[in-house]
Amino acid sequence: MALLERVSTLLRANLNDLVEKAEDPERMLKQIVLDMENQLLQVKTQVAIAIADQHLLEKKRAEQEQHATEWRRKAELAVDKGRDDLARAALERVLSHEQLAAGFAAQAEDQKVEADNLRQALRKLEQKLSETRAHCEMLVAEHRRAKIVGRATNARQLVGANQENALNRMKSKVRVKAAENAAANELLAPETLEDRFHALESEDRVEALLNEIKNRQAAQ
Repeated sequence: MALLERVSTLLRANLNDLVEKAEDPERMLKQIVLDMENQLLQVKTQVAIAIADQHLLEKKRAEQEQHATEWRRKAELAVDKGRDDLARAALERVLSHEQLAAGFAAQAEDQKVEADNLRQALRKLEQKLSETRAHCEMLVAEHRRAKIVGRATNARQLVGANQENALNRMKSKVRVKAAENAAANELLAPETLEDRFHALESEDRVEALLNEIKNRQAAQ
């Protein structure tokens, strides 16, 4: 039966493999549970139909056996009355009803096997559905936790990068400020003895150059 084949496919499904291949694991898991619930409903319906058909076939078998018993009694009555012709006709009916009863019995047995198979599939599917629901809840929780961990990791990385950038900017500001302070200190530092002699030497050179220019102009 196509129904049992679909049920067998669901029973063999490996959720872990399906989750790894799915773009949206949560949606896929919900769809699997929904499919199993739909198949379970169909199997329950088929089980009910199969059992009803089995009972109907058994009822028809019993009716045919009852008819055969009645015609056998009539054949015996005809024999008692010396009416072999009626006895033969009654016995023909007996054989006909017995053949029908045997046919209904065979069909009822086949229907019983089918009903038993459906019952077994129903039990397995109910168990699989229960396990799948629990497994899906676990996988969904793991998937959500993984997404949360991923977001937290990204956040930490982003915060770390921002902190590092802020620290680098702070270091740069500190270095600039230190340089500015050093320059200011140099400008504001008191004049040393060496500085004074250097200034006097510079004044002498300036005066010498000035006198040189004046003498050159006077000679012209």
